[in-house]
Amino acid sequence: MAKGASISGFPEWLPSERVVEQRVIDTLREVFELNGFIGIETRAIEQGSSLLKKGETSKEIYLLSRLQEVGHESDTPVEQRLGLHFDLTVPLSRYVVEHSGQLPFPFKRWQIQKVWRGERPQEGRFREFVQADIDVVGDGTLPEHYEVELPLVMVGALERLRGFGLPKATVHANNRKLSEGFYRGLGLTDIEGVLREIDKLDKIGADEVASLLVSECGATPDQAKACLELAQITASDGAALIDRFDGLCEIHHIDMDGDDYAMAKEGLDTLTMIVDGAARIRPGSVIADLKIARGLDYYTGSVYETFLDGADSLGSICSGGRYDNLATQGSRKYPGVGLSIGLSRLVSYMLHSAGATASRISPACVLVAVWNEENRADSNEVARRLRARGIAADVAPTAAKLGKQIKYADKLGIPYVWFPNEDPADDGPDQVKNIVSGEQIDADARSWEPDTVYAQQTVTTNA
Repeated sequence: MAKGASISGFPEWLPSERVVEQRVIDTLREVFELNGFIGIETRAIEQGSSLLKKGETSKEIYLLSRLQEVGHESDTPVEQRLGLHFDLTVPLSRYVVEHSGQLPFPFKRWQIQKVWRGERPQEGRFREFVQADIDVVGDGTLPEHYEVELPLVMVGALERLRGFGLPKATVHANNRKLSEGFYRGLGLTDIEGVLREIDKLDKIGADEVASLLVSECGATPDQAKACLELAQITASDGAALIDRFDGLCEIHHIDMDGDDYAMAKEGLDTLTMIVDGAARIRPGSVIADLKIARGLDYYTGSVYETFLDGADSLGSICSGGRYDNLATQGSRKYPGVGLSIGLSRLVSYMLHSAGATASRISPACVLVAVWNEENRADSNEVARRLRARGIAADVAPTAAKLGKQIKYADKLGIPYVWFPNEDPADDGPDQVKNIVSGEQIDADARSWEPDTVYAQQTVTTNA
């Protein structure tokens, strides 16, 4: 294929960049499993009927066609066609329903997998990317305490990634019942529409959102103004949140004895629990932010967006919420709460903004030299002995001059070059050279240990 035939929005990392991505994946998995989450992987495709949930993302689904079907796709309803999953929550809901008899509930799962969305590619936003999710799904009911615990797990995971150049992360939380009750109290009826437009605040600004609320959701200018005032409320403790919300309700004459306020109060109480509960464990990690809406309509309660200090252009890097009706089986419901990290976006930031780099391309810390092809078996035996002891080793591809073999190791970042005894007949020792420090010593593949600093393949940053 001709050079430059890349496809926009489908990243392919170079080997050194892939090292950074893999280290991020390993770190997240470690944190998730330390918190008791179980790993799964779901298929890449789902039925259109499962993917076509209400919300903006439905427009971005990639549908699949076989070559002989091209031109005849309209013969099959979209609901019956297959498509690539655009997130990992919808596949999880299907997975839970199909395997409910074999799963322990509450089911705590982590999943790190590729997803596909046909949105416009730009810096940090891709059409094919990796997500890292954690969810807890209940059978019939799900305790509210998970709505505090899951964002804290994610904050803990992101804190671990600060060593790779990430700034401090803060979760911004809201509750859809709070927002819906307030909107209904104002007299609005297109609640899903209002939520979708409010979700665009950071992208298009307050004036444009106000215009859309009027033109698309049937709001009056005063109602639109009230919605924007609600979106401006933030608080780091429950008492301040309650005071500001109730004050706004009074200003806009929302009946605090009516059903609409009762719905809002239910969400307000949950959000207060989240903010205050998180503050007791990790102060400052979760704040209330009433502009958080989330464009996906399957969320029914708490919603979350996560932002990095000083990285406003990056937007939210971790989002999620509570969903009570996504996974159902007849009258049986499987409510859940989860969060998802846009892992590819994080890796892109680490590489291009934080300057994350791998200490070496190759995972091997030793390259075993080959004197001549007739003695390659001796070099292979040295490598076998090292690997048996957990020391990653490679063997030189050709019996080139030693200088070229050393240059090959250096290009891969391999710190040690091993020289087998050139003449086994004299029973002399092998030698190993640290090509970083220049030190060369006698060595035995059955007992030699590399220096721990040089042996580790690490990620460093200039942040």
